[in-house]
Amino acid sequence: MRLARTLLLVLFAGVVARPLAAHPVPFSYLDLNLDADATRGALVVHDFDAAHELGVDDPQALLDREVARARAHDLIAVVAERLHLALDGRSASPAWDGSVEVLEDRQSLRLRFDLAVAKPGRIDLDVVLFPYDAVHQTFVNIYEAGRLEQQAILDASNHRLTWYSGGVQGRWAVVSAFVKSGIGHIMIGPDHLLFLLGLLLLGGSIWRLATIVTAFTLGHSVTLTLAALDVVRVSPRLVEPAIALSIVVVGVDNLLSRGKVADDHAAARDIRPWLAAAFGLIHGFGFAAVLREVGLPPAALGWSLAAFNVGVEIGQLGAVAVMVALLAAVRRYDVAWAGRLAVAGSIAVSAAGLFWFVQRVWFSAV
Repeated sequence: MRLARTLLLVLFAGVVARPLAAHPVPFSYLDLNLDADATRGALVVHDFDAAHELGVDDPQALLDREVARARAHDLIAVVAERLHLALDGRSASPAWDGSVEVLEDRQSLRLRFDLAVAKPGRIDLDVVLFPYDAVHQTFVNIYEAGRLEQQAILDASNHRLTWYSGGVQGRWAVVSAFVKSGIGHIMIGPDHLLFLLGLLLLGGSIWRLATIVTAFTLGHSVTLTLAALDVVRVSPRLVEPAIALSIVVVGVDNLLSRGKVADDHAAARDIRPWLAAAFGLIHGFGFAAVLREVGLPPAALGWSLAAFNVGVEIGQLGAVAVMVALLAAVRRYDVAWAGRLAVAGSIAVSAAGLFWFVQRVWFSAV
């Protein structure tokens, strides 16, 4: 009985193995060549994938040059819809030359195209060529002046790539992209903005407010740099609740200190610059987490890091200018109203921070 069962298993394995062996594990290859006068590309697709998309029963039939030429237009129409490129932030449509090259030894077909921009500073790719195959991979090679500068593997779960060239145009693209990213992050980060608002609610002279903002800048710049360079790494499970707790502390300190820092002679009792610097260190780890998601280009590490930091500062200064102007307007209108606003605002700041703390400690999926 055991022998019969073994023979059945061997027979079953032999029957199943045939179709499995006949199904290759195809890949696609995308080459981009950046030169001073032109940007050219080539896409190599496996005959198995091409046959599936074109409804050809026998993939090897496409290795016949006449058949390949006859179906080139149809194949280009398929891949053109799934190969998305942007050069220097603008969508670019490849100009396919219409030809097809048969690569018999690789069981593949090569399609060539040109792009309108010569040597762009930034290239954004979004590629899912054959979605019917969940494990299909596209190998990307980017050449600059004939030298291989970037290699990547894209698949259904990781189908985007951003690359910056090594020249002046590439550095400018890095600076532009990361400054915008830094501004965007501070503007859509309610916890960072609420922390700043809490620091400013009690008011004070321009010099004192500038000292507070500068202290926060110095604090988060240090940890942003260290964390982005992977010198120090702290889990978001610790960082995010700590950021929320910093907001609670600032609000509570305002309630305890109101009336004690209303004039510059009481600056020695004003611990807001120290709170800004200390908690700025924690907020810097939060900024770095976002920066890691964006991805630092290795060829322009310093430029991208500095540009993101500058963007954060631009966004921060813009937000601070609006906050200070509004709070000053309230004080000019009615000092008593300004005091009540400081109390109510501090309570609201603490309540929001406490809500985020509870949410991030007990309900966060991070």
